[in-house]
Amino acid sequence: MTTDVTPRWALPQLFSGQAQKEVFHNEALARIDMLLHGQVESADENAPPLDPDTGDCWIVAAGATGAWAGREDAVACWTEGGWRFAAPRTGLSMWVADRGNSMHYLGGVWQDAGLGAEGLYVDGVRVVGTQVAAITDAAGGATVDSEARSCINAMLAAMRHHGLIAP
Repeated sequence: MTTDVTPRWALPQLFSGQAQKEVFHNEALARIDMLLHGQVESADENAPPLDPDTGDCWIVAAGATGAWAGREDAVACWTEGGWRFAAPRTGLSMWVADRGNSMHYLGGVWQDAGLGAEGLYVDGVRVVGTQVAAITDAAGGATVDSEARSCINAMLAAMRHHGLIAP
């Protein structure tokens, strides 16, 4: 059985004897260009920008309006020929410029990746951020508890080893 498009990204197929093959070929290249190592400007907009630059893309947010109406979750890319849309498939990853992190399409929804420009996130909460200044080992004090001091120094050594605090 022959189809007109590829099964994963609906790229137009060429057929022998087909007229205007360049139109179909160019459409496939436009879709590949928007998805291959993709970056979007935002995943929080539900209306098309007024003056996008050619090649700029967005993940269409819920409640889409205007030219994006009915295209929620799609990747929308402004091209010389107008808006092109690609429905996401499981595993698609896009760098989201205004968030400073990637988003992945998993389980039918876009999810923030765990690693962002400012640190490591779990369920949207930053659990590891930028390295802080050095912390000196525990020393001194009026009452010395050698076991507590040893434990504190071991925790500081582990945090230094993993780069969480400066050496």
